[in-house]
Amino acid sequence: MRATLLYQAGDVRVEDVDDPKIQNPTDAVIRTVLACVCGSDLWPYKSAPRTDNPRHMGHEFLGVVEDIGSEVTTVKPGDLVVVPFTYSDNTCEYCRRGLQTSCVHGGPWGVGGIDGGQGQAARIPYADGTLITLPVAEDSELLPDLLTLSDVLCTGYHAAHTAGVAPGDTVTVIGDGAVGLSAVIAAKLRGAERIVLMGRHTARTDLGREFGATDVVADRGEDGVAAVRELTGGGADRVLECVGLEAALVQAAGVVRDGGVISRVGAPQYPAIPFGFGEFMRNLTLTGGVAPSRAYIPELMPHILNGDIHPGRVFDRTVDLDDVAEGYRLMNDREALKVLVRP
Repeated sequence: MRATLLYQAGDVRVEDVDDPKIQNPTDAVIRTVLACVCGSDLWPYKSAPRTDNPRHMGHEFLGVVEDIGSEVTTVKPGDLVVVPFTYSDNTCEYCRRGLQTSCVHGGPWGVGGIDGGQGQAARIPYADGTLITLPVAEDSELLPDLLTLSDVLCTGYHAAHTAGVAPGDTVTVIGDGAVGLSAVIAAKLRGAERIVLMGRHTARTDLGREFGATDVVADRGEDGVAAVRELTGGGADRVLECVGLEAALVQAAGVVRDGGVISRVGAPQYPAIPFGFGEFMRNLTLTGGVAPSRAYIPELMPHILNGDIHPGRVFDRTVDLDDVAEGYRLMNDREALKVLVRP
């Protein structure tokens, strides 16, 4: 089969690799129908050192089950399934608490002999615990929306959930990338009354308004903080930080009101939390982390199926698998918001 491999920063190739096979009785093999490039894929794309053992890329995908191991009972060949961005057994103590990203038997895609999602097929460990069947056909127009359940929509929802967004709240979302736009969707789903989106790219913030943002602030730094505090009468109740840079987290502390909550779901690109005695005195709560998509998919899928939300609109470019390197370039150069990949 063909799969996406990362050899070093900026060097993404699509090459022939071994076809996936059932290795354990709990495995399944799926044929990939749709995948995409994630913002977090760009971090190794920008910084990975040279290697002769390239990493298999991709962790957001859905596909059709082709084969199953002898112990798999919840999916069968022919089922269309969505794949959360980590695999899990869904039975360990962490999984039972809805924290499948900490599964004692789970792990990430693309490392340790595990296939990535940006390929023609993949072996799925712990298929019963990982895969969720989709009640649509392979040619459904909802597939891009449903693909967001793999990661980006659930990550935005994780920000809103861990921040405790509730009806009537004022929420500020920092970042107009796909995760930030998903956080806008999530804040609206949870009943936020006012949603301020901080972003500088008009096409993205316009989409954010369509998703539910009531206000947009393009300024950054002190000017951005002042604008949000004026709009919100002193600061937001909840701030969803969807970038992962230190400046974004500092900005989050600036726009949240005393006693408020900051949830950070942007993959952190800083060595330590930049908060000190001043933030301590304000009684701020800092939460968030990596999103356990597997826990949120059953809750969010009905909103897609009944047309309440259309998160697949974050995909603004589509490439074939053999052109995936161009997809990485487009996202890295800010020429695309999020790139869909069709194997």
